[in-house]
Amino acid sequence: MNWKVLKTDDDYNKAAMRLMEIFHAQLNTPESEELDLLLVLVKDYDDKQYQLPELDVLEVIKYKMQELGMKSKDLEPIIGSKGHVSAILSGKREITLKMAQKLKRYFSIPAEVFLG
Repeated sequence: MNWKVLKTDDDYNKAAMRLMEIFHAQLNTPESEELDLLLVLVKDYDDKQYQLPELDVLEVIKYKMQELGMKSKDLEPIIGSKGHVSAILSGKREITLKMAQKLKRYFSIPAEVFLG
């Protein structure tokens, strides 16, 4: 089949079904080239059609703290003083790159989440 830019749900569904059929194609075959093209077309359609929700950084931190049974004082070694932690959690202070890196390591979450 000659694939074109996916513009409708029907086009998308056909491409996705074909993608699944040839997903394990051998390298350097016509099917592997078709697979490469379908991956690009499906991703492009997904990116245009579906927006991921914006994450609220403070909600992510508070959720992870609750999940781990943490208190505000437990963030002091990661963020800094009690005042810094309080300012961050209240939204009065922005998370710095250094803080984002530490939070990333501590919570095992991508740093981009903390940097907005």
